[in-house]
Amino acid sequence: MSSQISEADQELLRHRLDIFKIRGKDKQGHKILRIIGKFFPARLLIVEVVKKYLEEHIFPRLGKRRFSVLYVHTGVQRSDNFPGISGLRWIYEAIPVNVRDNLQAVYFLHPGLQARLFLATFGRFLFSGGLYGKLRYVSRVDYLWEHVKRKEVEIPEFVYNHDEDLEYRPMMDYGLESDHPRVSLSPSVSSCSMRCIS
Repeated sequence: MSSQISEADQELLRHRLDIFKIRGKDKQGHKILRIIGKFFPARLLIVEVVKKYLEEHIFPRLGKRRFSVLYVHTGVQRSDNFPGISGLRWIYEAIPVNVRDNLQAVYFLHPGLQARLFLATFGRFLFSGGLYGKLRYVSRVDYLWEHVKRKEVEIPEFVYNHDEDLEYRPMMDYGLESDHPRVSLSPSVSSCSMRCIS
């Protein structure tokens, strides 16, 4: 991650992008901390600024109540808006123990094949405190409503659009077909050649 802009500008950018939002409840009545991965400008924000924001604005609002996290992975690209595994682990380890103990579930919406494989392989080792056991993969928005109250959580339009793409191209769920528009819309590219593209 790069710190090309000042800490004050990073804070302003983080606030405007609405990456973190506490709103709604899951079906067990726990508050929801919604995180939109696509909005996370990993190239511009440093982990310390994110940690400071969480400590000042999010953790106090969660208080001593049980809560769940809805992480929307739709549109996340490693080069643009992914803070890296070490960054995620550092943020997770910085969460106060009392807040971490109140975390009931992490709903991971639209996980890619790489994310699933990585977490299945290394998740137990990287994230302490049983986080891996609280992880719930949710492949479609419709399946999310089995866990979260529908009218209480705001889902961006691009997430619904991705869901629609998955309906017409289900192999994208398994990493066997690219979601890259240039590849998927080209009539000269066979489906066999798209299997290795991620």
